[in-house]
Amino acid sequence: MASPKLRAFRGRAIYRALRVVSFVVQRLPLPVARAGGVLLGQLAWLVVRRYRRRALANIAIAFPDWPAGRRRTTIRKMFRHLGVSLAETLWLLRIDRERIREMTSYEGLENFDGIARGGRAAVAISGHCGNWEWVAQAIAAVVPLTTLHRERDDPQMNRFITEVRAHAGIATIDRGSTGSAREMIRALRDGGLLSFLVDQNIRAESVKVPFFGRPALTPIGPAKLAIRAGVPVICIFIERRGGRQFVRIEEPMATSKGDDPVALTARMTAAIEAQIRRAPEQWVWFHDRWRERPAWDVTQSS
Repeated sequence: MASPKLRAFRGRAIYRALRVVSFVVQRLPLPVARAGGVLLGQLAWLVVRRYRRRALANIAIAFPDWPAGRRRTTIRKMFRHLGVSLAETLWLLRIDRERIREMTSYEGLENFDGIARGGRAAVAISGHCGNWEWVAQAIAAVVPLTTLHRERDDPQMNRFITEVRAHAGIATIDRGSTGSAREMIRALRDGGLLSFLVDQNIRAESVKVPFFGRPALTPIGPAKLAIRAGVPVICIFIERRGGRQFVRIEEPMATSKGDDPVALTARMTAAIEAQIRRAPEQWVWFHDRWRERPAWDVTQSS
């Protein structure tokens, strides 16, 4: 495992590289930027062998019936997808809300009616499916959006990410900061969406729920918060089809006092799994989704 100093150095190096690449990408037509992203993804497929091996092992868990060749092709496409997503995210800094709405196809916008018109709130759930930064900006172009952000080792990287989101009018809360719980409650009281990505195994209170037929540790905090606040949960996903982005807003999951947060977390995870099955090459398969963690931060589901 890398030391904190090494991680911080790596974060600073990535930040500086992103600044340079961002300057170039914003001056390119989007198709050219995406082509550059494809090349970057191809390079990553060849170079980052550890992540490639882990991705191949994980997709074998999820799709054991697939031939090895199909799994390998999907992971190779995943690397290209992530390269394209990075290029798209940097390119988005050149456009405004109206333009991103024009470039995005929405399905299920009616599920935002109470939020957009009545000042109501909801917890929004998604995963690292498709271009998750694009979907955040596309949603922020429609309704007020606040996101929970995992703080990086390097403050410059944190600033870069929050600046990208602030450009689209997205408010950011640092997970684990002293005032984060208060800020989340305030965001829901003010109306709009408070969004979480819940498809990764992170150091947070978690429960084991089914994910591709195998128990996977999943953060339970968003479900607890939605139940405590009495607000619905809305799952939102994005998928790239050719040169266009398609956003799907699913029907709200109503909550009420006394609901089981484990069952709600399982429903969220099932929705994410369904999206991954729709576009398996657009999920981050190299994440160690099924790993175990110390018992102190795990709540076992019954």
